[in-house]
Amino acid sequence: MKFKTRKRVLITGGAGFLGSHLSERMLAAGHDVLVVDNFYTGSKDNIISLLDNPHFELMRHDVTMPLYVEVDEIFNLACPASPIHYQHNPVQTTKTSVHGAINMLGLAKRVQAKILQASTSEVYGDPDVHPQPESYWGRVNCNGIRACYDEGKRCAETLFFDYWRQYKLRIKVIRIFNTYGPRMHPNDGRVVSNFIVQALQNDDLTLYGDGSQTRSFCYCDDLIEGMIRMMDSPDDFIGPVNIGNPGEFTIRELAEKIIALTGSRSKIIYRPLPQDDPRQRRPDITLARERLGWQPSISLDEGLKRTIAYFDALLSGRPTDSARA
Repeated sequence: MKFKTRKRVLITGGAGFLGSHLSERMLAAGHDVLVVDNFYTGSKDNIISLLDNPHFELMRHDVTMPLYVEVDEIFNLACPASPIHYQHNPVQTTKTSVHGAINMLGLAKRVQAKILQASTSEVYGDPDVHPQPESYWGRVNCNGIRACYDEGKRCAETLFFDYWRQYKLRIKVIRIFNTYGPRMHPNDGRVVSNFIVQALQNDDLTLYGDGSQTRSFCYCDDLIEGMIRMMDSPDDFIGPVNIGNPGEFTIRELAEKIIALTGSRSKIIYRPLPQDDPRQRRPDITLARERLGWQPSISLDEGLKRTIAYFDALLSGRPTDSARA
């Protein structure tokens, strides 16, 4: 009788929003999962249902320090992703992206593991090419308040490609566009969670600028599917690959949609636009469609309903697991 071999999967930042969803998927696929997190933005609540699983391990560890474990695959997700969190300690944010990449690449080289870097659409900065293809080099202010994240992720990509060129390491690089869903932090300052929490509490929805700036919004389950397909793709396909939803909405449209879906009495108010806030953001996912057979399947309305249900339960003190159904 032939037994299926369990992969040993390391997920850095695995107690975070996306990391917790990825951990669930990896366990459901029959793998052993080791989550490493320093809990700067991650939470044990996100993975509490996994702690009793004998194939799940949790380690409190900061990726800016070396790590010595035996694994087959590494998903490098560790880094605060919301402006509030990454601007709170910008030096540590850069260290997490750069030192974290060096340490995880060194681990992958030592144990000959395949490694995926969760990069970001922020490498494109405030783009003058629209939508953004992977071939676009970006327009980033290297001295701005967002640079700790933007440039940190750009440097991490550089390190990944240099390890591939110099050491023939098996790498994968994806660029994640705006993603939302259950387990987002209610105070992370990102637009979807901000608007939903404000709407559920009948507070005014805060728009920065005139609300005409655009974003694309990918539901977390779609994003995780794209990430897994990239990791499982042939070794000669390394990326970078955009993973996001090409549907484009103004921030005002998003606010109006959330008010309608929540039945809120909230009004929309306007505040000055933060420094270097991108005017437009939309992925060109041609490469993901062609090479991964991937495209998002969950509409913004459906994804928002699931996310609103999660936050409604969270704010009411009810169990939140059923909100994902």
